[in-house]
Amino acid sequence: HRPEEAGVPGSSPGPSTNMLQKIFLRGQAYERHFSAFAMVAGFIADNIFFGRIDLWQTQVAFISYATICFISIPLLCWFETRSSRVRTSDGAEQSFMAWRLILPIVTQFALGGFWSGFVIFYGRSANLGASWPFLLFLLLVFLGSEYFYRYHSRLVFTSVLFFFALYSYAIFAVPIYTGNIGTLTFLMSGVIAALVFALFTMLLRVSARERFFIDVWRIRAGAFCVLVVINVFYFTNVLPPLPLSAEAVGIYHSVGRIPGAYLATDEVGQSFAVRYLGFAPTLHVIAGETASAYSSVFAPTILKTTIVHRWQWYDPIQKEWILKATIVYPIAGGRDGGYRGYSTVLVNKEGEWRVNIETEDGRLIARVPFTIDIQTTSPILSTITLK
Repeated sequence: HRPEEAGVPGSSPGPSTNMLQKIFLRGQAYERHFSAFAMVAGFIADNIFFGRIDLWQTQVAFISYATICFISIPLLCWFETRSSRVRTSDGAEQSFMAWRLILPIVTQFALGGFWSGFVIFYGRSANLGASWPFLLFLLLVFLGSEYFYRYHSRLVFTSVLFFFALYSYAIFAVPIYTGNIGTLTFLMSGVIAALVFALFTMLLRVSARERFFIDVWRIRAGAFCVLVVINVFYFTNVLPPLPLSAEAVGIYHSVGRIPGAYLATDEVGQSFAVRYLGFAPTLHVIAGETASAYSSVFAPTILKTTIVHRWQWYDPIQKEWILKATIVYPIAGGRDGGYRGYSTVLVNKEGEWRVNIETEDGRLIARVPFTIDIQTTSPILSTITLK
């Protein structure tokens, strides 16, 4: 007789194993719903924890997401390898089934938290005119991570996504901890992300050796592509200048500082679109008058850097922007509303103007477009307090 017919103990699945198998199959059937719920949960968690980019709660959340991915991806590979190799007892089989159901959801939660956090912070820092390619790429990763939910249990897919998350986090975490921002800091971010990912691949090798050697070159090729894309974004000034972000910007007839506040003179009767929707204003000035650009730029507490105001006028004959003035001033981080500063320039030509508010290495933080209309009489002005 076969062991099943002879009733040999342990030779056939018990009631608990059958029940767990049903749960596992039901879980696989609803895996997409669990995955979507995990991503939404990660987004909600981010909005709860993420206020300022340099708060300890924010850093703990990101480090937790990285730790979860660092452990859960190799652990899932280990369980899958063990379950395919070893004939296990009922208890071990139940454990393997449970972990194979839970770990992809946990990984999706962590990666979903990463993507939503990046959308929040990179979106705050970005100027759409310059950074839209990176934001579009980030949004596609965010949506694609949900669309390709079935691939979250596949080693190459999740490993490459994890490296992208590590690199994107390191870009703004390193300046927060070093107090510096620039090309050297960016390169340091790449080195740190690569070192952490190297430790991750070592753990993969230990946990699932055969599977690792099958996929290792695809993992490395995917990570290298991510490295190249992010570096292209950075050196073409497409990558948003995190951890800096513009809290308030504007163009006025004049800006001045008094103890505890900045005051500006603005034209009475500015339209709703100009005041509240960010449309380009028109300044009516007398020949020989000046205009002032105001910016409040948020920076983490210990970070000190330089802000540049580049004043440009559009030449309708040459059809290009002509640099009229470059004004530089240092800032220090820590203030919730941002470090405030302004520049004043003689506006002696009518037409379209703009002020690019940039980092010292030319990355765009904000852009203030406006139009100059030279008249013979001054407009009615009012004094306002700036944020």
